[in-house]
Amino acid sequence: MLDFEGKWRLETPGPVADDAGWEFNLLIERICGQGNRKNLLEHFKYHFAPAAGAQYYPSSNESWATSDLDELVSKAFENAPLFIEAFYEACCELEKNHPEMELPSVTRINQILSNASMGFRIDPPRLIATRSHVPISVPNEVSSLDTKAKNIIRNALDASEKALNEGNGRQAVQEVLWLLETFSTAFRNDKILDGSIHGRYFNKIIDELKNRGEDHQKQIFKWMMALHGYLSSPTGGGVRHGVDLNEGREFGIAEAHLYCNLIRSYLTFLIAEHERLQL
Repeated sequence: MLDFEGKWRLETPGPVADDAGWEFNLLIERICGQGNRKNLLEHFKYHFAPAAGAQYYPSSNESWATSDLDELVSKAFENAPLFIEAFYEACCELEKNHPEMELPSVTRINQILSNASMGFRIDPPRLIATRSHVPISVPNEVSSLDTKAKNIIRNALDASEKALNEGNGRQAVQEVLWLLETFSTAFRNDKILDGSIHGRYFNKIIDELKNRGEDHQKQIFKWMMALHGYLSSPTGGGVRHGVDLNEGREFGIAEAHLYCNLIRSYLTFLIAEHERLQL
């Protein structure tokens, strides 16, 4: 069993999205085509029956097994967590008993859930409600930037959120850290501080902004540089330069959510500073 909110077993938090349902049905068909079809249909029936609130009974032939599974799957669609659990556990059992079969990975399942905006992600042994993570908002309209720069910001933020929903914490942090570094170059502008910002790399640019800022701004820039340095370090986050295999460690998805929100907050601050300094 997957570990998730107990109340979801009694009261559905929402159904399976149509797009996701179509993808899962397609996967079931492809899995059942890799062996004795009747037996594999019965296997999925056995796992989906509890999710549908029904008892499992074997079908008399392959045709009935197909229609009986379709009915169980349709009923299981009403409760997304129970459906996801049933499909995941059916695949795990097949993987254990039939290692020769090609089965969808957790990453593939999470991609389907993410693409359909289901609001769930498998992080074995847990099923996590991704909508419980509320990303810090970054302005959509930045008057001091051109269309190209706005698109870069939006695309990177979207890619980061998609990676978080799929459980790829490192990729999610990489996307927004890259964006923070990229946006810092916007301060090398003749309209900002008389064109006195000459640094080409993040730490140099932010250090120059810190030296020209007021007391509270200096502190914010120091925190920003400290986070960037930690995430870049092989013994810290290891995002930019790789993780030290002897001293480094992987960070979890909860930490990735935190890092992403911290970076988004600094990005929001830099955007506000960029607009203010051009006035």
